Amino acid sequence: MKGANNHSFKGFILMGVSDHPQLEKIFFVVILFSYLMTLVGNLTIILISRLDARLHTPMYFFLSNLSSLDLAFTTSSVPQMLLNLWGPDKTISYSGCITQLYIFLWLGGTEDILLVVMAFDRYVAVCQPLHYMTIMHPRLCWQLTAIAWVGGLGNSLIQSTFTVQLPLCGHQKVDNFLCEVPALIKIACVDTSLNEAVLKGICTFFTVVPLSIILISYGYIVRAVLKIQSGEGRRKAFNTCGSHLIVVFLFYGSPIYAYLLPAKSSSQDRGKFISLFYSVVTPMVNPLIYTLRNKEVKGALRKLL
Repeated sequence: MKGANNHSFKGFILMGVSDHPQLEKIFFVVILFSYLMTLVGNLTIILISRLDARLHTPMYFFLSNLSSLDLAFTTSSVPQMLLNLWGPDKTISYSGCITQLYIFLWLGGTEDILLVVMAFDRYVAVCQPLHYMTIMHPRLCWQLTAIAWVGGLGNSLIQSTFTVQLPLCGHQKVDNFLCEVPALIKIACVDTSLNEAVLKGICTFFTVVPLSIILISYGYIVRAVLKIQSGEGRRKAFNTCGSHLIVVFLFYGSPIYAYLLPAKSSSQDRGKFISLFYSVVTPMVNPLIYTLRNKEVKGALRKLL
């Protein structure tokens, strides 16, 4: 990092819960179990979306993209986390930390936008059912997915580049489970007001704008669902949309709480456990939410088994 004597700067020490060593093995077991569940759950969603012809629809195209993102998102941080929790070595190389920072923010930003795309898909399906396949044609689906990936990359390039410019003056101890912007800002040895303002501005944009669009979409969806005469049709619409809304609140809730508070004044313990939640727990529960509340997915899973 700039001003940190790059040529001799070896890397960082990810503190995690090293101040409570008796908890490390417990965290290791819980995180390993969550990671294995994430792998199995998301790979299952991807597999059945590809193999079952009934699921070759825009909704499941976006759902398999979400599962792919969750797999990559959690894999960008959890293996290093497990390595640090298992043994006495808590280090991560400089290049490894910066790579993790860029990838983690890229995938997180992409998922942010993809959830908006999925809300738009549900809006068209419920409010324009007769024109659904005409509007949500394969080309548009690919274009919307590409926009999500490019938008996430833009988010990562801005936030990460601003962060790696901070001089650290030899500070190596990162009080977190992973290399994340608020934790790296905290160990900088200069005034970080500008970085905190940029972080808060970008995070506000990437949370308030998408969340507002999603909530407005669901306002129209609820109004359209209430007009459905069939009780079964209304229940199916609420189940499908309800799964997406649960995922939305899980995904947006914890980062808002962690990122939109000032890095210097907020509790770092709270921040690092929130980071742990949305990097480990959220990718694990997403497949469960969609599977348990979706008859089509459960049917495809039974057929596959």
